[in-house]
Amino acid sequence: MEHENIKYFLELFLSGLTKGSIYALIALGYTMVYGIIEIINFAHGEIYMIGAFTALIVSSVLTMFGFPMIAILILATGTAIIYSSAYGYTIEKIAYKPLRQAPRLSPLISAIGMSIFLQNYVLLAQTENFMKFNSLIPEFEWLKPYKEIIGTEELIIIIISAIVMIALTLIVKYTRLGKAMRATAQDRMMARLVGVSVNKIISFTFIIGSALAAIGGVLIASYIGQINYYIGFIAGLKAFTAAVLGGIGSIPGAVLGGLVLGWTESFGTGYISSDYEDVFAFSLLVLILIFRPEGILGRSTSQKV
Repeated sequence: MEHENIKYFLELFLSGLTKGSIYALIALGYTMVYGIIEIINFAHGEIYMIGAFTALIVSSVLTMFGFPMIAILILATGTAIIYSSAYGYTIEKIAYKPLRQAPRLSPLISAIGMSIFLQNYVLLAQTENFMKFNSLIPEFEWLKPYKEIIGTEELIIIIISAIVMIALTLIVKYTRLGKAMRATAQDRMMARLVGVSVNKIISFTFIIGSALAAIGGVLIASYIGQINYYIGFIAGLKAFTAAVLGGIGSIPGAVLGGLVLGWTESFGTGYISSDYEDVFAFSLLVLILIFRPEGILGRSTSQKV
C-alpha cells in the first residue's frame, strides 16, 4: 500500500513538472515583454496556438512524403519557431510600438484586440473543431518499463524546457545582447544614450518570447494529441497566472511560477478532484495576490529581465 502511494505521488509530481515546464516556457514570453516595456502581451497565447498549427501543417506534409520521425520533429518545430517569431515581431510593430507613449489602457486594449483577431483568423483559416495532432516524439525503448510513471513525451518536454530556460538565463545574464536587454529594461533613455538600439532590443524580445511559445505549442500539442483555435486563450491565461505567481518581470519567477502552478493543478486534481483543476490554479493566484502581490520571488526594480 505504501509503495502504491509513493508511486502515485511520483506520477503526480512528474505530471505537474511536465505541465509546469510548459507554463514556464510560455510565461517567459509574458515576463520578458513586461520586463522591457511594462506591457502585458495578451496576444501571446495566440502565438502559442499559431506555433502548434504551423507544426501540424508541416508535420502532415512531411509525413505524406515519408520523412523520418526525428526529421519531422526538427523541421516542424523549426518552422513553427520561425513563423511564430515573425508573428511576434509583426504584432510588436503594429499593436504596441505606436502606443509606447500612450496611456496604459491603450496598449492593453490593442493587445486584447490582436488576440481576438488572431483567434478568428485561425478559426476562418482552419476549423472550429478539434484537430488530431499526431505525436512527433518517438518512444524510447528503455523507458517503456517506467511508462506508468513517466513516458517519453513527458521526459522530452521536461528536458527541452529545462535546456531552453537555462540557455535563456545564460543569454540574458552573460551576453552582450542580455546586457542591452537589461539596460533597456532599467532605463530606455539612458540605454539610447550609451548606444543601445532600443527598438531592435524590444523587437528581439518579442521574437524570443514568440519562439519560446512556439516550442511550448509544439510540445504540448504533441503531448495532448489535439488542437483547436481556442487553445491559446487557456494556455495564455495559465501562463500569465504563472508569471504573476512568480513575480512578473522576473525570469526565475516565471519558471518558479510555472512549476508551482503545474504542481498545484496536478496534486489538486490527483488528491481532490479533476473537476476543479482551474479552480486550484486561480485560487492560488488569488492567495498570492492577497498575501504577496509582487509574486513569490518579488520583482527586482533594478534588473527586471
